Amino acid sequence: MSRVLHVLDHSLPMHSGYTFRTRAIMKAQSAQGLEVRGITGFRHTAGGPPVEEADGLRFHRTPGAPRGPAGLREWREVSAHAQAIVRLAGEWRPDVLHAHSPALAGLAGLRAAHALGLPLVYEIRAFWEDAAVGNGTGRAGSVRYRLTRELENHVIAGADAVMTICKGLRDDLVSRGFSADRIGVMPNGVDLALFGEPTPRDAELAREMNPGDGPVIGFIGSFYDYEGLDDLIAAMPMLVREQPSARLLLVGGGPMEAALKAQAETSPATSAIRFVGRVPHDQVERYYSLCEVMAYPRKRSRLTDLVTPLKPLEAMAQGRIVAASNVGGHRELIADGLTGVLFPPDDPAACASALAALLAHADEWPAMRETARAHVAANHDWQQNVLRYQAVYHPLLESAGKARVRAVA
Repeated sequence: MSRVLHVLDHSLPMHSGYTFRTRAIMKAQSAQGLEVRGITGFRHTAGGPPVEEADGLRFHRTPGAPRGPAGLREWREVSAHAQAIVRLAGEWRPDVLHAHSPALAGLAGLRAAHALGLPLVYEIRAFWEDAAVGNGTGRAGSVRYRLTRELENHVIAGADAVMTICKGLRDDLVSRGFSADRIGVMPNGVDLALFGEPTPRDAELAREMNPGDGPVIGFIGSFYDYEGLDDLIAAMPMLVREQPSARLLLVGGGPMEAALKAQAETSPATSAIRFVGRVPHDQVERYYSLCEVMAYPRKRSRLTDLVTPLKPLEAMAQGRIVAASNVGGHRELIADGLTGVLFPPDDPAACASALAALLAHADEWPAMRETARAHVAANHDWQQNVLRYQAVYHPLLESAGKARVRAVA
């Protein structure tokens, strides 16, 4: 039985798309017979013990906190994380280090792998310089942007194998000159044990939310600018003219929340728009149950063209109809007219038109639901997809074993 140590930015019990993907990977690997643990760096900001059990998984923490000026602070962070990995490896003795972006975690994993003589798999979930631009904390082409990219290139060059979450990221790496042969794809997936069956409409929550009798369009996630929720709110007056009973339910929160609420308050369709706020992860299915259509109007950018989101897959698994902007990340997940509907990005009128047409043809929904659910089961089930890691780990373990034999000889 092999042991895999996941080197992480942060983890459960913090809640984010990052931690939910980690949870799914580690749970599925455990079910396949691997022994797995995780170790986080300074970016894990939730309080807790040095070794923490969360949802049946074990996570180790790097002691300390970031300090010092920019540059030196990150250097200290990487050093502390790498030292913590080496200490843990002395006790638990993993066979593989599996580091997950951002590049600071990857660099910590790379340093530890060199110190320990272990193979390193580096997994890229997004290019974090593009993510910083998307969430408003960075600027394209800035010094920080370029340094982040160069740091990631260094980690990629040093890793024994590289994984990305989608074809868009892989293609970008190949365009930088990295060999396609050493870059695999582990797509976003759904734990069908959690999201495998559509949830019946929650009558109690429906009474509390009072969404009305008409179709409910939902969004569940973080309120970042790149999600395009301002375009969705701008589309609502046009949609309500075509479908007067349509309602919009926005579940979540984030940097754009105040601006979006202000926009909704001045909208002619303000009475059709409802903000719920953040809800516990174990309550999310209740809100899915109130929505007929889930909308994902992401704006076009490098981030959204290259990275596939998780939420549309969860929605398909839940039996919801998916309408999304026609950006690269969505096109990898959604076949227009078959598993969902795509509309031009950055265009509220096009969004409204697509939603109105979708609501006007509800008779086509059962076939679309079934096709989408089958697509998720066939291509995005974690229990099946996690086997791809074995095909990456085994050659590395064989090479490491042969090297040890030669060293002894």
